[in-house]
Amino acid sequence: MVKVSFNSALGQKDVKKDAETLIAEEDKDPEVGLPVQQQSRAWCWCMCLGLALMLSVVVVGGACIYRYYIMEDQVYVCGVKYREEDFMLEEEDLDLPSQFRQLQESIRFLEDDQVELINVPVPEFDDSDPADIVHDFNRRLTAYLDLSLNKCYVISLNTSIVMPPKDFLELLVNIKAGTYLPQSYLIHEEMMVTERLEHVDQLGFFIYNLCRGKETYRLQRRDTILGMQKREALNCHKIRHFESKFVVETLICEP
Repeated sequence: MVKVSFNSALGQKDVKKDAETLIAEEDKDPEVGLPVQQQSRAWCWCMCLGLALMLSVVVVGGACIYRYYIMEDQVYVCGVKYREEDFMLEEEDLDLPSQFRQLQESIRFLEDDQVELINVPVPEFDDSDPADIVHDFNRRLTAYLDLSLNKCYVISLNTSIVMPPKDFLELLVNIKAGTYLPQSYLIHEEMMVTERLEHVDQLGFFIYNLCRGKETYRLQRRDTILGMQKREALNCHKIRHFESKFVVETLICEP
């Protein structure tokens, strides 16, 4: 009797423990751990995307800052003394400083992009207009922004006048005396407005950046009429600048 009752008590306890174990295992949801894993995975993806975004911002920002300082380092403020007459100076004429005029401008060279950016400030004594100029050798285009009129003018690049960035930079670097170029002379070019341009974004990044939001016109070169000949009345503005060994007076006329 004692043995039976003792074993029965043990058996009841074992059965009770087994029942509690089964109930506990049945109460457990096999999908309880899945949301935790999904949240952990989603957090991991968000963390990776955030790091990638931060890295891209750092890289792009660093590239922009680097490019900005490189561009600033290659800005040259230069001047040139020139004669009004359209001929080369003789040696004996160099002792006549009163006959010279002086033009100053700042030039930024972007050799990788094959672009020259020129700023012509307000002249002190001349009636020419201040201007920003872009010479884009890849696009083979030149753009003039007349700062007095706030109008932009685009024409094909004249490589017989405008020196490439590398050559022009070498010319400035090789100048030994002060900030001024050797005495030079003045040449003329006359241009006519032909049509208004609506799609400035098709002219390349640099010209678009110069002319966006402004009235932009296409120009065509007009042969200079020599001698005393009668001309029709034109509305003209001139910009004096240099991107070579001589000063150029660009006359922009509207019919």
